[in-house]
Amino acid sequence: MAKDKKGADKRKPSKDTKLKNKDYLEQLRLLHIELVKMQEWVKEKGIKVCILFEGRDGAGKGGTIKALTERVSPRVFRVMALPAPNDREKSQMYLQRYLPHLPAAGEVVIFDRSWYNRAGVERVMGFCTQEQAEGFLNAVPAVERAIIDSGVILLKYWLEVSEEEQTRRLEARIEDGRKIWKLSPMDLKSYSRWYDYSRARDDMFKATDTGHAPWYVADSNDKRRARLNIIADILSHIPYKEIPREKVKLPKRQKPGNYRDPNYQYKRVAEQY
Repeated sequence: MAKDKKGADKRKPSKDTKLKNKDYLEQLRLLHIELVKMQEWVKEKGIKVCILFEGRDGAGKGGTIKALTERVSPRVFRVMALPAPNDREKSQMYLQRYLPHLPAAGEVVIFDRSWYNRAGVERVMGFCTQEQAEGFLNAVPAVERAIIDSGVILLKYWLEVSEEEQTRRLEARIEDGRKIWKLSPMDLKSYSRWYDYSRARDDMFKATDTGHAPWYVADSNDKRRARLNIIADILSHIPYKEIPREKVKLPKRQKPGNYRDPNYQYKRVAEQY
């Protein structure tokens, strides 16, 4: 099957229906190969990459980040999901707590929510004043300009989900014991304020969708398709080449000599399955 220069198949599944799992996994496998190539290039050339993921609760940020990072090295790809600020951090300049986590040479840092908390949840839920939110929106383009001027490739992604799909996903969390931890009291309060969040998003885009740091919006109603589109887009923004590698061949193992396995009485894991 023909492939484009980033490894994905040119003959892609129809967009008329949600992407089937078989098609999704094959496309994801090809993109993972490209991500590994990109990772080795980032390490070799000392490139600095910072990726922000924003969106409403249930938009699919966590799943996208997992798909992005599951086949690469955590020493290169670092995921930052900062907790609520402590008293000391609350007294700092707002962006100060984020700056130490920006990438050094050879790193890709992914923010699962970022400094844009101030433009979204903090503004909507009353954790900051309107004046503070407006001050942030006025200041952040210059801060992002400075980040980029320092050599960082900065990519900002907004995952857009519909009202109906968000409701379906949040209701599924209530019924699924594996996902209930994802649904906090804050999520429930946020859910009721759909249009407050819409206004906050619109203001954020208007103030911070700049030529040097634009927002990239992904339709995440089909989570699988959104993950593929975002990973492919990230690869398109990072100029990389495959680092030549010698063919790997396992060496011969040493002979046991006089070594014998000891007859230890280990505590074994109960075989329940």
